[in-house]
Amino acid sequence: MAQERGKGRRTHRPWSARRLPAALVAAVILVAAVAALADVVAVRAGRSSAAWRRHLTDALATRPVDDVWMLTGAAAAAAVGLWLIALALTPGLRHWLPLRSPAGCPRLRASLDRDGAAGLLRDAALRVPGVGAAYVRVRRHRVTARADVRFRDPRQVKDDLTAVLGEERDRLALAAPPRIVVRVRRHTD
Repeated sequence: MAQERGKGRRTHRPWSARRLPAALVAAVILVAAVAALADVVAVRAGRSSAAWRRHLTDALATRPVDDVWMLTGAAAAAAVGLWLIALALTPGLRHWLPLRSPAGCPRLRASLDRDGAAGLLRDAALRVPGVGAAYVRVRRHRVTARADVRFRDPRQVKDDLTAVLGEERDRLALAAPPRIVVRVRRHTD
């Protein structure tokens, strides 16, 4: 199984469609900048400036730079800009786990929902003798499993559960298999 992990291309998380909202915001900003530039060019050509620009320049000229509203507006604009840059540069879709690409098909990409992976691992955990109830949480780097032991020694159940979950995790063919953390407790009625 270790040799199979090395095969295939490294698969990354899929990109989300949030580049579209970032592009729309950039388009709105571009339109506003073009309108302001067109008004400046019109003033340079000898016409009077637009009423919205006169009102905006008067408001900005009369307020001091250290005014609370000026600082708040600048901070909000900077925060929105940084957030949009972060959205544009990160893949997103953190709820999806990328699967390994087969060696013969490097362009083939697939992902598995974390809840689906947790359901498959939970079903595998419930097949272990002695496990009465199981809860599985799947994250990018870790699978956390909690199980109630109805009968058998909890240490044996934990070892069996770790082995079964490891096999099931490998069967999922995740690009970056998360490590497994198992916690068991004796169920008391």
